Amino acid sequence: MPYGYHNKILRVNLSTRETSVEEPGERFFRTYFGGWGLIAFYLLRDMPRGSDPLGADNLLVFAPGVVTGAPAGGSGRSAVGARSPLTGGFGAAEVGGFWGTELKRAGWDGIVITGRSERPVYLYIRDDHVELRDAAHLWGKETAEVEGILKEESGDDRIRVAQCGLAGERLVRYACVISDINRAAGRTGMGAVMGAKGLKAVAVRGSAQPEIADQEKVRRVATWLRDHFRETWALGLHENGTDHGLIELNEAGGLPTRNFQEGSFEGASKITGQTMTETILVGRDTCYACPVTCKRKVQVTGRYQVSPTYGGPEYETVGALGSCCGIDDLEAVALGNQMCNAYGLDTISTGVTIAWAMECFERGLITQEDTGGLVLRFGDAQAMLTLIEQIAHRQGFGDLLAEGSLRAARKIGRGTERYAMQVKGQEVPMHEPRIKFALNLGYATSPTGADHMHNIHDDGYASEEGIRGVQSLGILEPLPFNYLGPEKVRLASYHIDWQVLCNCLCLCMFMPYSREQVCDLVQGVTGWDCSLFELMKAGERAMAMARVFNYREGLTPQDDVAHWRFSTPFESGPKQGVMVPAEDIARAIELYYEMRCWDKRTGAPTAGKLYELGIGWVAELL
Repeated sequence: MPYGYHNKILRVNLSTRETSVEEPGERFFRTYFGGWGLIAFYLLRDMPRGSDPLGADNLLVFAPGVVTGAPAGGSGRSAVGARSPLTGGFGAAEVGGFWGTELKRAGWDGIVITGRSERPVYLYIRDDHVELRDAAHLWGKETAEVEGILKEESGDDRIRVAQCGLAGERLVRYACVISDINRAAGRTGMGAVMGAKGLKAVAVRGSAQPEIADQEKVRRVATWLRDHFRETWALGLHENGTDHGLIELNEAGGLPTRNFQEGSFEGASKITGQTMTETILVGRDTCYACPVTCKRKVQVTGRYQVSPTYGGPEYETVGALGSCCGIDDLEAVALGNQMCNAYGLDTISTGVTIAWAMECFERGLITQEDTGGLVLRFGDAQAMLTLIEQIAHRQGFGDLLAEGSLRAARKIGRGTERYAMQVKGQEVPMHEPRIKFALNLGYATSPTGADHMHNIHDDGYASEEGIRGVQSLGILEPLPFNYLGPEKVRLASYHIDWQVLCNCLCLCMFMPYSREQVCDLVQGVTGWDCSLFELMKAGERAMAMARVFNYREGLTPQDDVAHWRFSTPFESGPKQGVMVPAEDIARAIELYYEMRCWDKRTGAPTAGKLYELGIGWVAELL
């Protein structure tokens, strides 16, 4: 019998309203594991080349992993993917909470959605019962209201809802998929794909867990986390959330400030996780089976009204809506976070696109004639909040910003594209490559555009203690943050493959598990005799498939570009004068291609590499 999966993929055609079940078998799940791997498989196999990201032929894939729903911390994640309307390439985003676990409890390992509904619908799943229901009454409503209505209609307060939000309905290119009201599959515009398909939500309720092969093995891993996470960096996550390290990042000169012009922010102390804990925090929340409890719940009354229903801002949000926009008003940032969750907006792309507009306005490249009278200056919290509202509704200047910074800049011209902090059209997250040189390599070559979740953060490997976690991969010596030689390129390759593996397993990257413990967890859940080598190859395989997809859809090595700003030295702050030399990043990208066996003409892996990864069928697409 299968362990860790049900061997059931739900197929839904919104155009014909037909559903079917695919049973791909054990070899499929052991090859692709779920998440990224499953998404890439279906996009390559079933989506016609050149499909419009906002058209009926694009596939929308909801994909938990084989460990999703296992009784161990970090197992509550799932992924959603499609061709990205923001980048035109491989799109995928991951999300925590409870929705992915509920889908597994309902007996499904994934959902592949095709077509487009003429009228708004939502997908209702209760175990084997699958139904498309009218969603006209949900269209235009905020996420909390939608979830409340669906719970009332189903008569079940424990139903789990993933939805596109108002921003997805209006095809904002970085609209996200919101689960549980305050969890966001944020990147690459998956909410816009949902909205374009007329799919408002997927509501799920299940009654059975996937079978676990070795309960005791899984229990040992879960118990270790419960008993020891306070001895690790996860303690900071519990106490002050993902924003717990902001002040240290600022002191190190790596806090993105005023659209990445600077690396330290004079108002940083006002927006830290510690400040949040001491002022507006009213509770903590967690994801399925996780003892760390890193999720924030905040409340603000007075000039702003912020409800704990929408959770609270994570580090990326505080950085994007805060320091990147020059804003030190934590209550305003919390309101911005609530608005993004209510409307279904990626806070990273939202904040960085607004920061781009602010910089261009201050440089005189954008005027009030462009903005409809708005004055856009760094530090103006009200301007930031106004633009979030406009973006979500595609009103005024927000209609242009809803296209993302790159498209907006290309439409305006006047040299504004230079200040759009993006790679492949996706805005850069809140991690500064000038204090993490290989991060720049990862941004440039990521198939999804700039992304921090499947990337390397060099500062973690600059000490003997930090390098200990990768010694089992043959990386034996610490490497400075500002080194980008062959040893660092090799480390980046291995680390990124591991991060992509986590996106296949749908395992939270904040868990302080060793690689060996992750291997034990997968073995315990599935019963497979998998090794660390096999897991690393699974990550490499998913990355390779994403790169092939990008080549198929017209992306080339010329799209693997490091942003010029990171090769410009900081003019002030703790890292004054520091930059990533342009020649170093160019050499690193070239070597990275060689290490990965990526063709310098196509940007995709060579046929030999694809056969070595056991996916010869993908080689035939080249």
